[in-house]
Formats: sequence, C-alpha cells, structure tokens
Amino acid sequence: MLDLTTRYMGLALKNPVVASASPLTAELESILRVADAGASAIVMASLFEEDIAAQEVHEASLMSMGENSHPEATEYFPSFAVASPLEGRLNTLRRAADRAGVPIIASLNGSTQAGWVHFARQLEQAGAAAIELNIWHVPTDPDETGADVEARLVGILKAVKADVTIPVSVKLPPFWSAPGNVAKQLVQAGADGLVLFNRFYEPELDIRAQTLDSHVPLSNSDDLRLPLVWTGLLSRRLDTSFAVSGGVTSGDDVVRCLLAGADVAMVTSALLRNGPDFIKTMLVAVQEWMTAQKLESVQDFKGHSAAHGTAQAAEKFLRQQYRRIISPTPSLNR
Repeated sequence: MLDLTTRYMGLALKNPVVASASPLTAELESILRVADAGASAIVMASLFEEDIAAQEVHEASLMSMGENSHPEATEYFPSFAVASPLEGRLNTLRRAADRAGVPIIASLNGSTQAGWVHFARQLEQAGAAAIELNIWHVPTDPDETGADVEARLVGILKAVKADVTIPVSVKLPPFWSAPGNVAKQLVQAGADGLVLFNRFYEPELDIRAQTLDSHVPLSNSDDLRLPLVWTGLLSRRLDTSFAVSGGVTSGDDVVRCLLAGADVAMVTSALLRNGPDFIKTMLVAVQEWMTAQKLESVQDFKGHSAAHGTAQAAEKFLRQQYRRIISPTPSLNR
C-alpha cells in the first residue's frame, strides 16, 4: 500500500494535492465536491478587504437614508440591508470546516495592516485550520524602495502571527530582486509556510475599444518552471513548509513539485478545466510513478531534486542549465 501522506504547516494531510483558491472553493457545495474528489486540503476563495469595506459603506448609506425626515422616524432603519461578504464567507467557512473532512485554509487578501489582522482573527474563530496571506501589492510609487516593500510584507506577517494561533503561510509574488532573501526574512518572522508563487494577473489592452480586458488565462505546465526552480533552491535551506502553486496540471507535475522539495502541490486551473474529479486522475498518476520507481511513500523521494551544498554551487548549476537551454552549440546540449 503506497503512502501518499504528507505534512503541510503542521497539518497531517492524506495526500499532497491541495485545491487552491478559485471559484470552485467559494461556496459550500463546490467545496464539498472538491473534498469528495480527493483534495487533502482546500484553500477557500480569497476574502478581499476592499469588498468588505465597500459593503460597509453601502450599508452605512442605507442606514442614513431619511433618518431625520420625520420626528417619529429617527430610530428607523431600512430592512433591506444584505449580509456582508465577511458574514457570508465566515458562515461558509464554519460549515465547510464542519462537513468537508479535510483542513480548510482561509485565504486573505488585505489592503491595510489593520485589515489583515482584524479579518485573520475572525477567520480563525470561524474554524480555519490555517490562514494563507495572499500578498498582492504592486509598488506603483517610484519613491517606494524594495526595502520598503519587504518591510511592509514582513510587518503584515508579524502582525497576523501575533494575533492568531493557527498556522500562517504567505503566498508570494515572484517579482523580487532577491526572492531567496525575502523568503528567509518571512521564515525568520514566523511564516509556517511559503506558497510559490502568486500569479500577477495583467489586464490586456483592447485596441478597438481602447479599454482594459480582464480576461484571465488559465495556467499550464510551462508556468510551473519558475516556482519549481525556487522551491528547489530554498526547500532544503529554510525551515518551513513549501507549496507550489501555478502550473500544476497533471500527476507528473505533482511529482515534480515533490522532487523539488514541496510538501504539497496546489491545483486551480486543472480543476477549472477538467472538474474536481481530475484530482483522482492526478493521484493515480502519482501512484503509478511511485510504483514504477519502486517507492513506497512520498517521504522516499520528497526533495531528491532540491539544491544542496553551497549557494555558489547552486548558482553555478543554474548558470550551466541556462547555457544549455540557449546555447546553439550541440556539445552543450548533450
């Protein structure tokens, strides 16, 4: 019997395939379908601070409508206010945590440090097994330095960690001058896991309508290369959990993630293309590969392709691979 179990942020998981945040993990019924299909954990669709703030402003405006229009109506409030996005998300989280049978990880996408902390606390109280900080910040101010951006990121993590007791991971964008150092700073600040990487969704410019098109292309296996490289470079050097996100489209890709040292592979686009039951197909492929390699457990091969030795040796190795890829010289491509 093959052992597919793994651990991620201290959570014991039955296999290394985790469903990451997507429309499939927004509502209870679809969350349960994903769990039934074999996902070992589920990251709920991200909670955006801006959505909550916008709803609160809307409700405040409703409450103030005509409040002083009649001396007998000063305590009247409209009865048509709807539940806030936060209340709805917390309710879904409570029910999913109770019924899914797998850990539910809450994904939080904040815009202010106070918001990150405030909402993280409520997600923990609603039953989240862990929190994923979905970091998406574009430094559009030319006066904002790289050090400023990094300090902001570390500050958010420290503030959240000081206020919750469940594990906290950080889903990082790939665009840093020194990604390894940023990862190290986060681990030193208490990150229980790193998710490599958050996709930077760029809108397309429609030249006919002269407007931005927000169509989102699904990822493919080619997108997996960058997170695999950095997972392989960091997984043996930093004492934290690693998840690969972006481009995991098959069981073979799951194996690649594990060989690079990841504890789990996070899947989104493959499930949107093929449906939740595709998780079963991926797990079968992992088992077939393990059988062919005469391996009995995930631990038998996890990290086997991760970088080891000195940083200089790793840099030299990558330089060599770079030359092999682009060099037209046949002898370098052998």
